[in-house]
Amino acid sequence: MGKKLLITEKPSVAMEFAKALKLNGVRKNGYIEAGDWIITWCVGHLVTMSYPEKYDEKLKYWRLDTLPFIPKEWKYELIPAVQNQFNIIKDLMQREDIEEIYNAGDSGREGEYIQRLVFMMAHPNPKAKMKRVWIDSQTEEEIIRGIREAKDLSEYDSLSDSAYLRAKEDYLIGINFSRLLSIIYGRNLASKINEERASISVGRVMTCVLGMIVSREREIRNFVKTKYYKIIGEFGDDNSSFNAEWKVNEKSKVFESPKLYNETGFKKENEAKEFISSLAGKEAVITELKKSKQKENAPLLFNLAEIQNECTKRYKIKPDETLEIIQNLYEKKLVTYPRTDARVLSTAVAKEIKKNLNGIATKFQDEEIKGYINKMVEEKYSTNLIKTKYVNDSKITDHYAIIPTGQGYENYDKLPQLQKDVYKLIVKRFLAIFYPPAEYSKVNATIIIDNETFYANGKVCVKKGYLEILKPFKAEKKSTKSQENVENKTVEDKEVNNDEENSNLEILKNLKKGQSVLVKNFEIKDAETSPPSRYNSGSIILAMENAGKLIEEEELREQIKGAGIGTSATRAEIMKKLEKIKYIQINSKTQIITPTLKGETIYDIVNKSMPDMLNPKLTASWEKGLDMVSKKEIKSEEFMVKLENYINSKFDKLVVKM
Repeated sequence: MGKKLLITEKPSVAMEFAKALKLNGVRKNGYIEAGDWIITWCVGHLVTMSYPEKYDEKLKYWRLDTLPFIPKEWKYELIPAVQNQFNIIKDLMQREDIEEIYNAGDSGREGEYIQRLVFMMAHPNPKAKMKRVWIDSQTEEEIIRGIREAKDLSEYDSLSDSAYLRAKEDYLIGINFSRLLSIIYGRNLASKINEERASISVGRVMTCVLGMIVSREREIRNFVKTKYYKIIGEFGDDNSSFNAEWKVNEKSKVFESPKLYNETGFKKENEAKEFISSLAGKEAVITELKKSKQKENAPLLFNLAEIQNECTKRYKIKPDETLEIIQNLYEKKLVTYPRTDARVLSTAVAKEIKKNLNGIATKFQDEEIKGYINKMVEEKYSTNLIKTKYVNDSKITDHYAIIPTGQGYENYDKLPQLQKDVYKLIVKRFLAIFYPPAEYSKVNATIIIDNETFYANGKVCVKKGYLEILKPFKAEKKSTKSQENVENKTVEDKEVNNDEENSNLEILKNLKKGQSVLVKNFEIKDAETSPPSRYNSGSIILAMENAGKLIEEEELREQIKGAGIGTSATRAEIMKKLEKIKYIQINSKTQIITPTLKGETIYDIVNKSMPDMLNPKLTASWEKGLDMVSKKEIKSEEFMVKLENYINSKFDKLVVKM
């Protein structure tokens, strides 16, 4: 009887597969065999691309006449430290009794690449059927489903093609341009950073991210604060009053005046005082009163970038630490696949979502979470997510959002506290989507005095809805605004109880259109422009996901999301590398990122020689091309021709400049 061979990415995952398949076989040297199943494993990468000197000994030396290096036939080699495990896999794959081989590598582009390299080097039994297991979590049901529904490996060939191309692109750009720029500018860099010799490391994604960090730093450094003066009016009577802010409009006496800094402020304090004097004794009338109810739904679910940003903000940890934590939660069966860009669920998962909820309700011994679940039951909140914004098959490529499985609780108590905290964060974000929207009562009032317009608004939360779970999170304030990363506010930063807006609301609700109100006082309020904030290690991941844009508004972020810089699987590693090669520094307490002198010098060299490498749009367009290959929209050959043309044209221009 023929055997089935299944290959996972690492030993711990192999054990989960063995458990799910109820295999009681003996663990042998590098594999498990029981009945008609054999399970073995990689240990991460077993095969790597060969360095140029393996093609030709002369290429060991960095010389201009050997560049650009673009091999016609690519060479790969085994990584010596893991050669034994490769040999075990190879021997198993070549066994005559193997009828089916299951690729059960990590369900993503990089996971596909690790396994395909092994298959390429191992030359499996040609009679064996090759299949691909693709799973969203490591629960037993999902593993069994993945094996049962395993598709022919060839269905993932386009994903494999894009994985090979990604590696070739990074190799060619990294090796050729690092060597070229080091030959041309290495001495210049060494003298600037006061070292005897220096090489320049360039990467398709890495250099672009360095560019984002350096240009932001220079924007802050060159920023000149501008002071301006706003006008605040206090209206009402002795018992109650409200504040309203002046804003210029076409009827204003200072419309398009050079005295104004912007539509809400004057350039000089004395001009603001003169303006106030001109309103003395004039009548103030409520010309418009708008009362409204506003609903706000729970945010979308976490993808990897969003939770990396959230964990940096809350726990001051780096993105690679967050990924490590969620990877561990995934391997402990507590959450679904972490390396995902999607923030929604698939229709198929949404139909079965009660299983996840029931698991949390019956097995998760946490009083706070039990309280939220009990409220859902008491209030009879609907668990039908179909036709809500949280379910959208078109926004899912490889995997849906990160959610709790409702399983794995036998592993929970042994987790370190930080991992428990991150898990609860995922559970809360998940439960919030079943809660009703938060509701606000709003009043907007327009007051006119002598054709000058003042605006007042009040807002109060009348029904907390999902905010009962996602309570506002307030980051600690720093003394200087540029040290805060205030740009990447998420829903949990929103102030539910803004005192001024709340106190305004009760007074504004009692006003009537056409009513005259007493002018109690005018105040000049100093304001000043502030520089953009530095990136922190979480917000840079969000900016990378959105091709170089750091977008505050969560909904807008989701709408414009296209091809980003790097992938959810690689972004944290890019930051780690930039820090390791000392191009950037990350403050361990605040996680705020600043470039080093070396990083800035390299930025200047790249900006002078090949500035498009710093442009997020170029990097994102390469990523889009890889995506098109995986979707079979373009052929690998077409991508490779464009890449080779790009490298050759850059070399022609740069070498001429020398």
